[in-house]
Amino acid sequence: MHPDQFVLLNALDEKIVESSVRELDYHARVLDLMELPVSAKVQIHVGGVYGDKRASRLRFAERFARLSSSVRRRLVVENDDRSYTVADCLEVNRLTGLPVLFDVFHHRINSSGETVREALRSCAATWRRRDGVPMVDYSSQAPHQRRGKHVEHIELGDFRRFAAQTRGIECDVMLEIKDKEQSALRALALASLHP
Repeated sequence: MHPDQFVLLNALDEKIVESSVRELDYHARVLDLMELPVSAKVQIHVGGVYGDKRASRLRFAERFARLSSSVRRRLVVENDDRSYTVADCLEVNRLTGLPVLFDVFHHRINSSGETVREALRSCAATWRRRDGVPMVDYSSQAPHQRRGKHVEHIELGDFRRFAAQTRGIECDVMLEIKDKEQSALRALALASLHP
């Protein structure tokens, strides 16, 4: 599950933090009530920078430690396209133990210089057996749109290149593409041709 972008554990405004904690409790409770294993995750971004990225990461870690055990065991953190790179999220992992969900599209826009394969390997290494298979978000840039806008339909050439970069790394790829099932079927067909 992916709560909306207004979930900000590291916010400076305590009301935003309280609202974020309620939202995370809700998501974890839904997964718990469904009796899903802890490999069913809730993914969020680190949040805002607020003029000091290091202090914001530390604030995130301190607030993470106060979350309910239900939320803590399900939470994963994802790199974003503006503020927090994979390297930043790996630092959050060192502070909290949170698995890092790798978003390849965000990485292409906002990286610390790692290749997709290097970033994916680093993120996958943060997942423990109980967390399940490392999760990856996949999308690509919508042509002639603002930077960071997801495509409407999967671009198979780009997906083929991405799949080649992941070869030998076990991961669960989630498509963040507007036409959802149609693109998923096209991606599966491509994957079955090139195992």
